[in-house]
Amino acid sequence: MADQDSMSGLTPNEAQEFHKYYIQGMMLFVAVAIVAHILVWAWKPWFQSAALDSAVGAVKTAAVSMTTLIG
Repeated sequence: MADQDSMSGLTPNEAQEFHKYYIQGMMLFVAVAIVAHILVWAWKPWFQSAALDSAVGAVKTAAVSMTTLIG
C-alpha cells in the first residue's frame, strides 16, 4: 500500500486522471454555454443599436476628454 500524502486519499496518478476528466468536463460545459449564449443573442439580441450607439458615444467623449487633459 502506497503512502497517502494527500488529503483526498488519491495517489498522484489518480489525482492527475481525475483532474484530466474534470478539465474535460469543464471545457465541454463552457463550450455548451458559449453556444447557448450565441444562439440566445441571435434570437433576441440584448444590445440594441441605440444602447450600443450610446455606449460608443460615451467612449468617444471620454477619449476626447482624456486627450485634452493629456495634451
